[in-house]
Amino acid sequence: MLRIRKLPIIGFALFIIVFPWIAGTIPAIGNYPDLMIFAGIYCLITIGLSLLMGYAGQISLGQAAFYGIGAYVSAILTVHFGLSPWFCMVIGMLIASAVAVLVGVPSLKLRGHYLAMATLAFGIIVFIVFNEEIEWTGGPDGISGIPGLSLFGFEFDTVLKYYYLVWFLVFAAFIFTINVIQSRSGRALRAIHISEAASSAMGVNVSRFKIMVFVYSAILASLAGSLYAHYLNFINPSTFDLFFSIKLLIMIALGGMHEVWGAIVGAFLVTFLSFEWLHFFEEFEVIVYGIILLLVTIFLPHGLVGIPGIVKGWFRR
Repeated sequence: MLRIRKLPIIGFALFIIVFPWIAGTIPAIGNYPDLMIFAGIYCLITIGLSLLMGYAGQISLGQAAFYGIGAYVSAILTVHFGLSPWFCMVIGMLIASAVAVLVGVPSLKLRGHYLAMATLAFGIIVFIVFNEEIEWTGGPDGISGIPGLSLFGFEFDTVLKYYYLVWFLVFAAFIFTINVIQSRSGRALRAIHISEAASSAMGVNVSRFKIMVFVYSAILASLAGSLYAHYLNFINPSTFDLFFSIKLLIMIALGGMHEVWGAIVGAFLVTFLSFEWLHFFEEFEVIVYGIILLLVTIFLPHGLVGIPGIVKGWFRR
């Protein structure tokens, strides 16, 4: 059984709590709390994707679609119908769950690159709907005027307030996912990753577990999309295109898809690469991502979180 190490979790939680105050005293990183909000939003997606790919072994290139579903459901219901943002976020997660079941039941019978192509097609279809359904989604112009979040009169109207809201939800998802991994369901998912035939022979309901983890990853992606929409108060289809799905894969490959910590590390690094450190590459940014993915795949197959294990191996030798 995997062991939960509490000290790294506590240390990381303390870092998240004090980081905005540290950044506020250093002008050079004064905008980093804003970037950390996006990193937290991406962490929600990569945590689910890590469980789906790293533990269950199911490839998905359609997570941007679920991310977009959450964002657009929140935007449409709040802007066009004036409903509560929190209620809309729940509706978005329910719709994402239903879509995940409809897509997952036939798609998850496939394996390898066939499954990747099926989820890729799903993502492209959803992106086309966002782009062409002008009456509801605004088409390429998107939707503006999306209201912010508030709870019992408390407005999440500053970067600091939204920062703590996002990271509270990230830690809730992280702890829940860790507990899933520790449970019988987590052991079943790891068994499915190793061999579906052997798992089925041992009495594991392979289809059921694959659908469950696919739905869970869709729920987290939808929640992230709603948080994104209510933070920026504007969305358009370009945010939810194929490249974003690929960027999510880069995140978990860079951090390490076989560890939930890897999902967080990868989301952190790619967020700061995208928003802060790769701007001077301009249109060559895609090439840089390709080089990073190639190098990590060759030299760090377990991602950055696998480096301590490599170093320990060197010392043992």
